[in-house]
Amino acid sequence: MAGRSPRTTVKQRRDPEDLEIGQKIRALRVAKGVSQATLGQALGVTFQQVQKYERGTNRVSAGRLQKIASLLETPVTFFYGEPVARRKSDPDSGFALLQSKGAVRLLRAYAEIASGATKHALVMVAESLRGKDAR
Repeated sequence: MAGRSPRTTVKQRRDPEDLEIGQKIRALRVAKGVSQATLGQALGVTFQQVQKYERGTNRVSAGRLQKIASLLETPVTFFYGEPVARRKSDPDSGFALLQSKGAVRLLRAYAEIASGATKHALVMVAESLRGKDAR
């Protein structure tokens, strides 16, 4: 490190694996209806730290990832499966669809509708609206 002052830092890029794990944490947290603040409190960190984990800015330690998996009631192996980027390339994959803003809220509301006819009507309305805001 000759020629470099001790205060000089090199900005590191996000590691793709850290980003993948962070995206999975976020998707699972949202699907479970847990806020960043609630997850942070359970982990003993701030919600800002949870944001950094989810963005892949900060690496999640193995022990902390195990605790996150436990809190979100999923096996830790969930975070090491197929990368999100591959799933996002398939627009019909469930994981990619859950990443859409409001998707989890819509699914929760849909699940609470008792009538099959009402569910069908809602799907028909949603499908008829598809692409309308792009015009």
